[in-house]
Amino acid sequence: MSKGLKLTDILVTIVIAVVFAIIYRLWGDVYNVLKVPGLQLEQLTYGMWFIAATVAFLIIRKPGVALLAEIAAASGELLAGSQYGVEALTYGIAQGLCAELIFAAFLYRNFSWAAAGLAGMASGFGAVMFDYFKGYLLELTTWNLTLYIVFRFVGAFVICGPLAYALVSALEKTGVTQLVRPVNKSDYNALERK
Repeated sequence: MSKGLKLTDILVTIVIAVVFAIIYRLWGDVYNVLKVPGLQLEQLTYGMWFIAATVAFLIIRKPGVALLAEIAAASGELLAGSQYGVEALTYGIAQGLCAELIFAAFLYRNFSWAAAGLAGMASGFGAVMFDYFKGYLLELTTWNLTLYIVFRFVGAFVICGPLAYALVSALEKTGVTQLVRPVNKSDYNALERK
């Protein structure tokens, strides 16, 4: 299997990103409903804004896909009138890059829910760094900042790991992922056994 991105890989990644761009655009309302002052419950859902990277990587399984998917999804969210404006794109770049770094650390060979969850947590770290530079995290008390960070990372792990993995597994059962992921040696061996 070629490691470089082909036009098909890029187009499928963009289609995945467009679907998630719409979800990202709508997710702001869900996120805002959960904003209860002091409880930081909305942080448990923040990982939804990173899921395009992990879903795309779990399907395409090539270097650069997570970054491309997250940037494309954030761009789509911006074009759809994101309530966060250009910040949606800047966060998307950081989040996609952080997810990409985790997949690179595994040499792009680990397609587990745990690796995807770690990529989600790394994306969460990228977002927290932007939040830190915006300055409002310094206004939180220690216990509230702890809730903020713990909930962000737990939500990112669960949404980008097990949830993304379950979504891709459901797609694999339909056979649709075989359209973009070529057959491998075990597939050929299975044909010879029949």
